[in-house]
Amino acid sequence: MRTLRVFTALLIAAGVHQAIAAAQTLDEIVAKNIAARGGMERWQKVTTLRVTGVINDGGTEITTLQENKRPAKIRAEFTIQGMTGIQAWDGSAGWQLMPFGGRRDPELVSADDIKSLIEDADIEGPLVNWREKGHKVEYLGVESVDGTDAHKVRITRRNGDLTYVYIDAEHYLEIRIENVRKIRGAESESRTDIGNYETVEGLVIPFLFESGQKGSQATQKLRITKVEVNVPVDDTRFAFPKGQNR
Repeated sequence: MRTLRVFTALLIAAGVHQAIAAAQTLDEIVAKNIAARGGMERWQKVTTLRVTGVINDGGTEITTLQENKRPAKIRAEFTIQGMTGIQAWDGSAGWQLMPFGGRRDPELVSADDIKSLIEDADIEGPLVNWREKGHKVEYLGVESVDGTDAHKVRITRRNGDLTYVYIDAEHYLEIRIENVRKIRGAESESRTDIGNYETVEGLVIPFLFESGQKGSQATQKLRITKVEVNVPVDDTRFAFPKGQNR
């Protein structure tokens, strides 16, 4: 019986050691990722971020503009053939303006309908200070992403949605992100491949995104043309337009 107790104790100790080692590995990977992206100090000094880009969708050119402002404000615009759609989140409520179907007035939208936008309101990304943000983060080992070894990290957000981040094992930059979200009770899975990193004011930022529903061959490529850091952005850009009916 003593032998059994010793063996059990050794198994428990081994399990604890593995858990500690995994936690250390996770912390090291996250730290290296943040350092590769410019470092914690630089990112924490970012108060606003304005990103301009172009999507080529089957020959149709779509101009995009995204503005972020701490602590959790975001506005996204996309212009197609002279018409501009808007989605925004002011930190507590969301709204949109979609003129493409003839609607000319802004309208409030549920958080479910703009989940991906709200996630993007996190200006430095979910891995920075993830514990303080209420996420659960787990290291799942190394996987190949189109021939590149990548550390796979799972983020369980406070609302239960999942984000899988694949971090290049050599350069420690994100090369793929997969999201599993519940939207009005239905599960939605998406995948975004990331690349063409450039340095802007000390921040290392991707300039190419290819996104689509997981398992689908249909994707959209977003090419970033300009990134502006700490430019003035008024709070009214994110708020529901005054004088409009809600």
